[in-house]
Amino acid sequence: MAAPAREQTSRGAERFVARAAAVTAMLTACGALFGLVRDQTIARLFGATGATDAFLVAWTVPEVAATLLIEDAMALVLIPAFSLALSRRQVAPAPAVEPELSQGAGDPVRALVAATAPRLCAALAGAALLLALAAPWIVNLLAPGLTHPALAVDCTRLTALTVLTFGVAGYLSAALRAHRSFVPPAAIYVAYNLAIIGTVLVAGDQWGVRAAALGVAAGSVLMILVQLPAFSRTVATWPRACNHPRNRRRLRLSLARRRRVPRLGGAAVPLGLAVLAPVALFTLTRQAQVLVERFVASSLPPGAISHLNYAQKIAQVPMVLSLMICTVTFPLVARAMADGERERARRRVERDLYLAGLVVLVGAAYVVGYAPTLVELLFQRGAFDADDTSVTASVMRVYAIGLLGHSLTGALVRPFFSVARPTWYPALAMLGGLLLTTAVGVATARHWGVYGIALANALGITTTAALLLRGLSRRMIPLDVRRMGAGLGRLVAAAAVASAAGAVAAHLATASLAAAAYGLCLVPTVFAAAALALRAPEVADLLGSAGGTARRAAARAARRLPGRAGRTPAHSDTPSDAPPGSHPGDGPAGGHLDGHRDDPHRQAAPRAANTSRDPDRPGRAPRTRPVRDDAAPRPPRRTDPHDH
Repeated sequence: MAAPAREQTSRGAERFVARAAAVTAMLTACGALFGLVRDQTIARLFGATGATDAFLVAWTVPEVAATLLIEDAMALVLIPAFSLALSRRQVAPAPAVEPELSQGAGDPVRALVAATAPRLCAALAGAALLLALAAPWIVNLLAPGLTHPALAVDCTRLTALTVLTFGVAGYLSAALRAHRSFVPPAAIYVAYNLAIIGTVLVAGDQWGVRAAALGVAAGSVLMILVQLPAFSRTVATWPRACNHPRNRRRLRLSLARRRRVPRLGGAAVPLGLAVLAPVALFTLTRQAQVLVERFVASSLPPGAISHLNYAQKIAQVPMVLSLMICTVTFPLVARAMADGERERARRRVERDLYLAGLVVLVGAAYVVGYAPTLVELLFQRGAFDADDTSVTASVMRVYAIGLLGHSLTGALVRPFFSVARPTWYPALAMLGGLLLTTAVGVATARHWGVYGIALANALGITTTAALLLRGLSRRMIPLDVRRMGAGLGRLVAAAAVASAAGAVAAHLATASLAAAAYGLCLVPTVFAAAALALRAPEVADLLGSAGGTARRAAARAARRLPGRAGRTPAHSDTPSDAPPGSHPGDGPAGGHLDGHRDDPHRQAAPRAANTSRDPDRPGRAPRTRPVRDDAAPRPPRRTDPHDH
């Protein structure tokens, strides 16, 4: 009976992952949508000029802080730490149940918060103050050829606050995700972008582009306020179940068994330099690609940095959505690595890579096919004219070449940092990609301008992804690199076909909005057809899983129809003239609604549950009782034992 229990637990975990990924993706998509509205507002009010270049140079500080303190480094370090603290909380007695045993023991989660949060806030506050004071030197270092350096200094001092606020927001997000609370962390960018939009609309006429920098600071404060209620309710207190009177007896019985479990020494979780340094170096090296781009583009004509920024913001939306899968499954990979189950971790990582590649390649095909349409629809208004649209769309198509590399890099780096002591290999691989980006960007910017810088970004991040894939298969998880490369190659070929079809359809269309909406149906359809024609098993499995989920949802909806009281048969499509003894669901099509006709566990479980042996006649074979509909009339109960 252990195998069905494990299978049921695995299915429950997969359902939880699917629901969490869906909610996270939905909120992330809303945040990305408001981010586009934010960029639209800035482009409409200020265009692509030297003033917007100055703001974007100052915005480099929040971008680096967000990557370091929210997305990558803080999450990769603190999620395993909070997971370990939660494991220690499980073997510690609850204060409401056993107060005499909990005295002096402390809550490991609250001990971790008390040991790390004050020091982190003090260090981040000092860094923010230092950044505000050193703003002139930082602007000169980031963009020495900027046309409005004084404006960039003012914006940098306004956005320096984000070093503190982003750090606190990232701390809260990591703690909540470790507690499997994904909604507040996913909603922070919605609040952040809404604050920027509102500040720009209210103070844009008076403050100019400085209003956008002020909105960045205000939005970073809202990131904290959105998560504080959930943090105080979920992380800073013991679980409510520990204090509920109905569970006290159950907890006392479990404590008797827990006393025999070896105690983990110490309540606090160590977070030393050996853990922080590899993650921080990787994050800084990855974000340095943006610094290199803006450093090289500062010597180009005014507006070059703005064109790169607008193109990158649109092109990175598919990459952000694809990484939501890895964000939700990262605790599962970390748990599998901690338990030493490399095979389970391998299956999880391979599936995540295929799904992330599938999502990002569909998005890349749409971006390449409809690049001019998207830029015209989103940005071409006000000070952003048709020439800006043409340049931004072309840069966006070049950026799309590296979207698969960006997505795979974000997915591959998580297993490296799932172990107790992270390795330096991801930082070295990222450094190699950064050096390639710098060399190609400097060499091509003279002749190709912003297109050479975008191409350098794509080549550098793709090289990093290849190095991470090879290193992960050799050092930690035995991935089948050849098979995965062949599968991803078929997906890339399908994306090329879909992007070509989208480009032709966009060229023939006349209305931008109608063309963009039509492309949302055309590109995925062509991609799926091409992938099936190229025999990409990942797409076939995904479509099969989606079909099975839809059939199961339809079956559950059918069982909940009005007029069906009590227990309803699992399959209602059995014909009335079916032969005696036929199992429900064995209709003319010969298949079950849930698509598991050939699964022996699914067939045997209901029959075993309805099987009994007559106590008066030992030796008889078990007899199966068919499942009845409670709404149907029941025959009178037999009282004569010989009539059985």
